Amino acid sequence: MKIKLLLTALLLGTANVAMAESANDVSLDLVSNGFIIMSTVLVILMSLPGIGLFYGGMVRTKNMCSVLVQTLTAFALMYLLWAMYGYSLASSNDSGSFLSLFFGDFSNSFLVNITPSTVDTSHSNLSELVYFAFQGAFAAITACLIIGSFAERIKYLGLIVVLVIWFTFAYVPSWHMVWGGGWLDSAFGVLDFAGGTVVHINASICALVGAYYVGNRIGYGREAMKPHSLTMTMIGTGLLWVGWFGFNAGSELTPDGTSALAFVNTILAPAASVVSWLLCEWVVKGKPSLLGACSGAIAGLVVITPACGFVGVNGAIIMGLVGGAACLWGVHGLKRALRVDDTLDVFGVHGLGGIIGAIMTGIFCSPDLGGTGFGGDNTTIWSQTLGQLISVVVTIIWTGAVAWFGFFVAHKLTGIRVSRDEERQGLDLASHGERAYNY
Repeated sequence: MKIKLLLTALLLGTANVAMAESANDVSLDLVSNGFIIMSTVLVILMSLPGIGLFYGGMVRTKNMCSVLVQTLTAFALMYLLWAMYGYSLASSNDSGSFLSLFFGDFSNSFLVNITPSTVDTSHSNLSELVYFAFQGAFAAITACLIIGSFAERIKYLGLIVVLVIWFTFAYVPSWHMVWGGGWLDSAFGVLDFAGGTVVHINASICALVGAYYVGNRIGYGREAMKPHSLTMTMIGTGLLWVGWFGFNAGSELTPDGTSALAFVNTILAPAASVVSWLLCEWVVKGKPSLLGACSGAIAGLVVITPACGFVGVNGAIIMGLVGGAACLWGVHGLKRALRVDDTLDVFGVHGLGGIIGAIMTGIFCSPDLGGTGFGGDNTTIWSQTLGQLISVVVTIIWTGAVAWFGFFVAHKLTGIRVSRDEERQGLDLASHGERAYNY
């Protein structure tokens, strides 16, 4: 019977199909449910293997396995923590208390009270288990992004400690403040369609703090540290771009016109960013590069993430053009100015791109510029952009403080950096006892 209803919904495009679950009749939107299941699979594809290959190709051969292990560990750990307490603290809203501005409660810890028949009526009548899985994939990939900044030198156990602290005290409250009816959402009407502040700025600030805390790689600035396989990086870029459709279009939670807008913007903005990055690189360096094209694509995807369902297609193209040029400067000029060994340019791309995207969302969401409208009580570009800027500043300060605390605790408990001999040997053998390539 359920299969018949599902086929009927898919063939006829029915928005809501009544299903009998146990003794109760609940309205489960089968079309939206299927849409989000597939979107979740695409977001998981971004982490495994997208991030793994994208990051892995850019490190040296002796550290390839370590990046893959760290990526898989971060993914698995975040999903477990999301089930244990993260989902409950992020999405529940015990209104009335001061703490509810930043956290929810523990009412759904370990997914208690959530069964196959539980329908989330506040989110497109999805099965709440599906909504849990979709948002868990966001937490997982955000953690995976962080590891690129201090790759090739961090201690494995220290990384685990940092990620647990960051997830609990930075990611969860950020999610709640922006998407869970918390402070930034209720007070400033912040617009973040798929994670400009919650994902990209959050991850990149933790990554930047980590790069400073862990310190530069041995030989940084004196020895060549070239990517060992740009082919893998290109494959990872393709997987990330494909998966990003689930990330952005899926954030509408139902296949409607807004998800279509997010889908198209996720094509056009990174396309514009690739062109922008390559043209600027061609002018400045004399040659356009594959690594530049891949970086430009990711920069455009980052920039459009908070805006994809709020801005028109022309606004998305402009954002992509600006983001490509700005992030090229971010991985060169800004990186030198910061004097930090951000191994895989997490802050230069995800941090700067996320900041630009979040702020420009406040501009191009205006109906006068082709957008879909302002958030909360905002009625002008100025008020919306101010709210966006406040959310950026709050995320930077909050996550920066939590990240420093996390690295400090990890340093005291487990140590945070491998020895000089282990770093020279490479983390594949030193930390994991294996090689990516046996030849």
